Amino acid sequence: MNTPNKLTVARMILVPFLVVFLLSGWGGDANRYICLAIFVIASVTDWFDGYLARKNNLVTNFGKFMDPLADKLLVCSALICLIELDRLEAWIVIIIIAREFIISGFRLIAAENGVVIAANYWGKFKTVSQMIMIILLILDFGGIFAVLARVFVWISLALTVISLMTYIIQNRKVLSMQE
Repeated sequence: MNTPNKLTVARMILVPFLVVFLLSGWGGDANRYICLAIFVIASVTDWFDGYLARKNNLVTNFGKFMDPLADKLLVCSALICLIELDRLEAWIVIIIIAREFIISGFRLIAAENGVVIAANYWGKFKTVSQMIMIILLILDFGGIFAVLARVFVWISLALTVISLMTYIIQNRKVLSMQE
């Protein structure tokens, strides 16, 4: 197994630790910082594994399949925990997760027809805004940080919808392949 794939697996291994620390409060006063460290390390592996795979020509079928799955597992797990912690509304998480399922479905249909749907800038902006939102919600500092967290919740939600609509419009031919 190459280094990028090992980083993907490491990201998946970090997810249960993130969930346990988010939901248990283990670590006392340091808990939010432990959760932050786990989430940031896992998020950085996402960028780093892709960079290494492209730079060193180490792109594999395992990586193509597991990397996006690991990303969704990390983000969706964090979002669901944030509902439990009463820091995020369920309907917002449902929209974000629904978008991921829809795009994954589009990509599967396209792949079956020999079409590759690449990530676009709206999707990348969505991902960055979600990462910032999750970090702010994990830290839960209150005050101006609470306001900033809410701003990023709305930015993330808007970019989720915009990126979904962009994918659908740009790849509508994928739908006609199933007729």
